[in-house]
Amino acid sequence: MGLPSHAIPVVMLVLARTIVLNATQLLAWLHSLPASMHLVLLAGVIPAGMAAAYLMTRPRAVYLVDYACFLPPPNWRFPVSTFVEHVNHMPFFDGPSVRFMERTLDRSGLGDQTSLPPAEHLIPPCIGLQECRAEAEQVVFSAIDDLLAKTGVTPDAIDVLVVNCSVFAPVPSLADMVVNRYGLRGDVRSVNLSGMGCSAGVISAGLAAGMLRAMPRGARALVVTTETITPNFYVGKERAMQLSNVLFRVGGAAALLSTSREDKQARFRLAHLVRTTTAGAHGGSYGCIFQEEDGEGNVGVNLSKELLSVAGNALKANITALGPLVLPLSEQLRFLWSLVAPTNAQVVKGKWKWIFEPRVPDFLTAIDHFCIHSGGRAVIDKVQRSLGLSDVHVEPSRMALHRFGNTSSSSVWYELAYLEAKGRMRRDDRVWMIAFGSGFKCNSAVWECIRPAAKPDRAWAGCIHRYPVNIPHVVHKSG
Repeated sequence: MGLPSHAIPVVMLVLARTIVLNATQLLAWLHSLPASMHLVLLAGVIPAGMAAAYLMTRPRAVYLVDYACFLPPPNWRFPVSTFVEHVNHMPFFDGPSVRFMERTLDRSGLGDQTSLPPAEHLIPPCIGLQECRAEAEQVVFSAIDDLLAKTGVTPDAIDVLVVNCSVFAPVPSLADMVVNRYGLRGDVRSVNLSGMGCSAGVISAGLAAGMLRAMPRGARALVVTTETITPNFYVGKERAMQLSNVLFRVGGAAALLSTSREDKQARFRLAHLVRTTTAGAHGGSYGCIFQEEDGEGNVGVNLSKELLSVAGNALKANITALGPLVLPLSEQLRFLWSLVAPTNAQVVKGKWKWIFEPRVPDFLTAIDHFCIHSGGRAVIDKVQRSLGLSDVHVEPSRMALHRFGNTSSSSVWYELAYLEAKGRMRRDDRVWMIAFGSGFKCNSAVWECIRPAAKPDRAWAGCIHRYPVNIPHVVHKSG
């Protein structure tokens, strides 16, 4: 298994103590050597010291062994026409509410293959605790079963478990549910995250990576990311809270991380992970995605009109932190120069003004693929414009939204699976996961490909030949 991460500093401290205690004898020995030998020793000691310092401070590499996305069963499918028919027959929605949700769905980017859990196929939906657990078990266990089948790893080889689900937080936790189902070891480090929003998938990967780096080399972490849809159906008349009914659909993913250099199965290396939270910046960020009761006591998630603006500010802060880690030096210098552009552009006019105009870093110089959280068509459009990406770069996000809907924290994994299913991933390619979540948060993970998938993930295997599809322009209906 190797030494723990703190072993090297301990060894170095022991050596330093030995040198100090024997300093007199060491100095006498050095004094007896010829002057030429002093230079030889110095030339060897300095590089050795620098190498030791580098090994002590370098974070341990974390690898993505493999991942699996949940494929809903056919009877969970919920076409657009079915959704409209159902809300028309629900007693708590009036005519304006139905028309609003129908118009929103028309321009949402969702297709007819998205899925909802069985409890929401009923009129009215049945959102009891038993139904919530049933959905969570189906999604989580299916994703884990597929992952274990892919990797051949047995449950007793898992050292860390991280499960995230924002709204549904039962007792015992979903992490305990996984431990119980698969009989994980009694000393497994299990963590259950809730309330972290759609960016929790990246947060979970980062948390698992941090825990692995503090454990003996070769430890493995199981990361499960999902959002239980059953308890989230809103039955009131607030339009900002009805949006969640339209956009969110069933989804989940499981990933296996490891710190083993000898693990030849590993397919990606975690190059960078950057988390940005803007909740402390101003009140608009904290409240733009907010679970609350409406005036009639109905619980739902309020999606503020300020969401896109807040997401843009969070993205800007996140890429400012990520840029120096991934961009080439030339692009970093151009970006730093542009930070003073607004001031200089006011005094410089004419043909040289373009030099001082603000610019976004060109991440295409460092990133090959993009997995942008498919929160909705407007979110994807916003990021595409902000980063200057082509339609091909945002295709995985648009197609994941069309095929699966907004699957919350697991959306970036469906997008990675889409890229691999289309055969676009190559060895040494870099893929950037960009996730947004309540709070407000923007989190990034950059993965380097070691070995592309040999075959498509099950979620895309049966339909990838039909994609990409043409998504029509927004159609505004009267009424």
